[in-house]
Amino acid sequence: MRMLVLGGTWFLGREVVKGALRRGWDVTTFNRGQSAPDVPGTAVVHGDRTLLDDVRRLATCGPWDAVIDTSSADLPPRDVLLATRALRDQAARWVHISTVSVYEGWPHTRLTEHSPLLQCPADADETYGYTGPDGSPTEYGFQKAGGERAVSDVLGDRAVFLRPGVILGPGEYVGRLPWWLSRAHRGGRILAPAPADRRLQPVDVRDVANFALDQAAGTATGAFNVAHPEGITFEGFVAACLEVTGGAGRPVWATESCLTQYGVRQWTELPLWRTHAGVWCVDSAKAIAAGLECRPVRETISDTWAWLRAEGRPVAHPRWAKHGIDPGKEAKILASGVDASE
Repeated sequence: MRMLVLGGTWFLGREVVKGALRRGWDVTTFNRGQSAPDVPGTAVVHGDRTLLDDVRRLATCGPWDAVIDTSSADLPPRDVLLATRALRDQAARWVHISTVSVYEGWPHTRLTEHSPLLQCPADADETYGYTGPDGSPTEYGFQKAGGERAVSDVLGDRAVFLRPGVILGPGEYVGRLPWWLSRAHRGGRILAPAPADRRLQPVDVRDVANFALDQAAGTATGAFNVAHPEGITFEGFVAACLEVTGGAGRPVWATESCLTQYGVRQWTELPLWRTHAGVWCVDSAKAIAAGLECRPVRETISDTWAWLRAEGRPVAHPRWAKHGIDPGKEAKILASGVDASE
């Protein structure tokens, strides 16, 4: 099996490459060579996927049985279109890593693969789309929907789309789980978003990688939602963070009205907290039927802490700094006792 990974040096891309090498596949990676070291054992081609000459040079290294694109998250559709057009004659299959944000109804309604998508042209630039006043839809979602359209228009039924929600695990660069682990390790009274029984659906990066590889080697077409079918409650999530870090802390569950009163930003100041009804209602039954296996979330939490304790260093990314509430602000809310219960 000859495979090309667009990206391949950090988080999901790195896990895809490592998993392919374990399967004995011949792996080529294409990236700028700036974010992180290449995985040993791969054939490395360095270049910028937004430059046509670089992608045409990459095409001369083909053909490949499959391409897995892990590096289009921050690209406009027109750049995704550039790569698919340049590589279409060299790729028998194409696995495109997308997101649940492409759905018109996210995060308000329960989502299946039949849910309507946001509309965005395949050749749109980075200015297309908008973010709604309540944080949905998002410009990011429009852009990713356009990226899917670019792949579909060029490759048709050779393409498979994976739509994860939140991906956690060792190597995370966003900072969601690392922040909670750091906060749990610090201990004390920990501000947490009620209700404690809210169920989360984060999926482990290694499980997403394995599923992507299965799809690269398979024959399925279309899209798959990739989310944990069982998930974990927020209470179980915080408890696991405390347990694995040995933190001497206890959560204080503050209501939505309390957190809103103090201007706590959803999704970032308290990572993974968002009140929209559909944010954790992603139906992954199709992916499960196709072989997606998700390890317990607690295992993801434990392994991420082990990675951090072993001098794990994520790739530098601006999103990291956006996550986590200021300790002074947290202390002020906890001291108020307003609408909070332990």
